[in-house]
Amino acid sequence: MKRIFYLLFLGLWACDDKPETKIDTWVPYDESAIIAQNADHESEYMRYKLIQSKVSDRNDLWKQIEPQISDFTAEDYERLKPLILEQDMMSMQKAVAEDKLSYKELTQWYLYRIVLFENDSLSTLNNIISINPNAVQEAIAKDDSKSNDNHPIYGMPILLKDNINFEGIPTTAGAVALQNNQTADAHIVKRLENSGAIILGKSSLSEWANFLCDGCPNGYNAIGGQTLNPYGRGEFDTGGSSSGSGSSIAANYAAGAIGTETSGSILSPSSSNSIVGLKPTVGLLSRGGIVPISSTLDTPGPMTRNVMDNAIMLSALTGEDSEDEVTVGNSPDKEYWKSLEESNLEGMRLGVMKGFLEDSLYKVNVQQLKELGAELVEVEAPQVDLSGFLTLLNMDMKADLPHYFENYAGSSVKLRSVQDVIQFNLGDSATRIPYGQARFEGIVNDTTSVEAFDSLKARLMSEGRRYFETMMNENELDAVLSINNWSAGYAAVAHHPALTVPMGYEENGQPKGITFIAEPYSEEKLLKIAFAFEKKTKAREIPADYR
Repeated sequence: MKRIFYLLFLGLWACDDKPETKIDTWVPYDESAIIAQNADHESEYMRYKLIQSKVSDRNDLWKQIEPQISDFTAEDYERLKPLILEQDMMSMQKAVAEDKLSYKELTQWYLYRIVLFENDSLSTLNNIISINPNAVQEAIAKDDSKSNDNHPIYGMPILLKDNINFEGIPTTAGAVALQNNQTADAHIVKRLENSGAIILGKSSLSEWANFLCDGCPNGYNAIGGQTLNPYGRGEFDTGGSSSGSGSSIAANYAAGAIGTETSGSILSPSSSNSIVGLKPTVGLLSRGGIVPISSTLDTPGPMTRNVMDNAIMLSALTGEDSEDEVTVGNSPDKEYWKSLEESNLEGMRLGVMKGFLEDSLYKVNVQQLKELGAELVEVEAPQVDLSGFLTLLNMDMKADLPHYFENYAGSSVKLRSVQDVIQFNLGDSATRIPYGQARFEGIVNDTTSVEAFDSLKARLMSEGRRYFETMMNENELDAVLSINNWSAGYAAVAHHPALTVPMGYEENGQPKGITFIAEPYSEEKLLKIAFAFEKKTKAREIPADYR
């Protein structure tokens, strides 16, 4: 099926004699079949009530893209494809330096590709919420001022999860209540732009970062609809809550993306979409200007197709934020990518979770690490008490969301509390909250005292630290090996960084990741381990229908 067509007006040609590219009008499709096939899915997170948004018109998205690709054709797309598809940032920078590629063309290529697949009901993944209308103009400016001293992220089109503030595009968190939330840039966005990154647009997410409804599908929000997994549309879970970031990077819609994690929200969609995702130590990156769940646990992090790009993005994101005190003294500028080529696992001691060795992919990849020279130690995870985890999230969000409304939301947002959002949603529950808002209701109904909350936070962190330190200290480990987001809750409360890397696919094609977890502020070590592992295994494969 031809997804983009060209209108050739007699005498109306671009200055370089190219026909003007026009985008077909999007027409909502019959989604009943995909909903029906998932009605009895074994996972409640795959039982969809709807796919397409009842709030947004896809054609509004095309209006932001069409003028930016008017001089970019199918021939351009195919010509540049070998220079961009599945390529890392360093390779694309090399192509730019050799005048084989420009930042303008790179940005247009990604925009064209988004339309190519997202304007077809048979391939749409619903993973893009909004597009920066100035992305190509910014890319042209980058072409005009490029130099050999630029950061490797310079000129690279990046997607932001739509709970991260960006001036010029609403920050919605997927919620109708924030549909017109026009804000200033988040601190990490300023850091990206200072290094020369181009913000391509906003990726979809589980609404309110997966803290609205209970038992609802990962990747659903009222603004964007249901995000789908490119490895199996309607067959495999996208993971959440950074589902759009995971799905879009897997499908090659941008050079990289930013996700956010409270507990598993980067690790889950990264492993589910066969990409590399880093949940940094809480305190390494600013949360200022990001719609929150928990100031105790929240952190943004990079999501990429390879480890090198992840290190490049992390280096661009770091930097103290005086408005986010946990970063003060904890977020030094660091060129993480520069030491990766020296990666060597000789002498590295890695903890293999005995309970996970029943997983055949895990077992095979553990052997790969051994062949790289790592010393493997089988460990048993201690029993720890993470009861009260939900209470921690409830009490944090009860305070942290009003703080966002007061300090970071746009002037049009009059909401001031979780209760305000609940009341707003009740005004049209079928459209705004088709899966309900049980978790929001749980927040307002939680009456935990300040003293009990402080005690709970201290206990959870202590238990999380004990979980890892028992294994790591007793066995002198550099890192512990997990799967997907299976250990995310422990890493969250312990503030330990975790990095997931593709390790292969189940027999049915579902992706799976191996996850490296280490002590706080050991991101450089994790990236080195992961880089060596990735170099040997090369496990990631592009989704078959998005080649």
